[in-house]
Amino acid sequence: MGQWKRRLKRIAIGGGLKGAWLANAAGLMKEARGRGIIFTLHHVRPHIAQPFEPNRHLEITPEFLDAALRRLKRIGYRFVPLDAVPFLLSDPRDDRLFAAFTLDDGYRNNLVHALPVFERHGAPFTVFITQGFAEGSHSIWWETLALLLSRENSVEFNFGRGRERLPLDTPVRQWEAFDRFAAFIHSQDEARAVSNVDAMARHYGIEPTDITRDLVMGPKDLGALAASPLATLGAHTISHRALARLPWAEARIEMEISADYIESITGTRPRTIAYPYGLPATATAREAGIAADLGFAVAVTTQPGLPAAGQLTYMPRISLNGFYQKPRYVSALASGIPLKLLGK
Repeated sequence: MGQWKRRLKRIAIGGGLKGAWLANAAGLMKEARGRGIIFTLHHVRPHIAQPFEPNRHLEITPEFLDAALRRLKRIGYRFVPLDAVPFLLSDPRDDRLFAAFTLDDGYRNNLVHALPVFERHGAPFTVFITQGFAEGSHSIWWETLALLLSRENSVEFNFGRGRERLPLDTPVRQWEAFDRFAAFIHSQDEARAVSNVDAMARHYGIEPTDITRDLVMGPKDLGALAASPLATLGAHTISHRALARLPWAEARIEMEISADYIESITGTRPRTIAYPYGLPATATAREAGIAADLGFAVAVTTQPGLPAAGQLTYMPRISLNGFYQKPRYVSALASGIPLKLLGK
């Protein structure tokens, strides 16, 4: 997607959220609101502006998280743990609104910056842990590329037709390169493609697993986080590969061993799991069936929607996106109006 298309898309989404906020404030489309909402987050940290930020959508500030929690409280939401959602959806006598918070990948800033905010508001939350990230054995390709492409004037890489030189002297070219690498990773064997990207990064003096160890909580930090009565650890596979593209047995192993790993840290087997990427092409009904068979009470996607009782192992979530950090947008998302307009 070109840079100008990205800007137009963000403008359109921002305009849609503002319109939904106004409609909600006017008391319109009340039927769009569901029983509750599950939010997706990744990084929670102070923002340091960079010319090239391909992962900006995955980052919100602690101040915005605090404002979002305040806004949700004000409009009548109570905060609940994710694994309580099935019971709440099944209880017809309880029509109180609820919000559950989830954070993917296990970034250290979840402990340093997010935990104090959640504690301030008494809000339970679930952090989904990828074993390979926590152990520092697997790279996070989108973080590797963000650093490499912002640092070099050009890189050379073989996408399958011989080595090519990619110029990186402008943000537009950096974005073009990032998109091309992402498409390359998602179009073939993901482990092999990521390994090739890692090898390229090492050629330019970057060790991808150093990035992982710097950004992600290890077992000691995970134990400290799990000690909070508000925090729960959920499974997020071993390697963070798209499960739908793996053979059935390998996908099941990714999910089951990830749960084993969490249990080895906390002493409690996780009841929740998040599918890596969580999109229709990367998580399907097959994965929902595996999750149910493995005993997970809730399995979440990143597909937008409001939770319903009939989809416990394929639950939608709503992203708190770094490009839309305004409390009124939280009200708009909670109203369900944007989803209604999109036919969700």
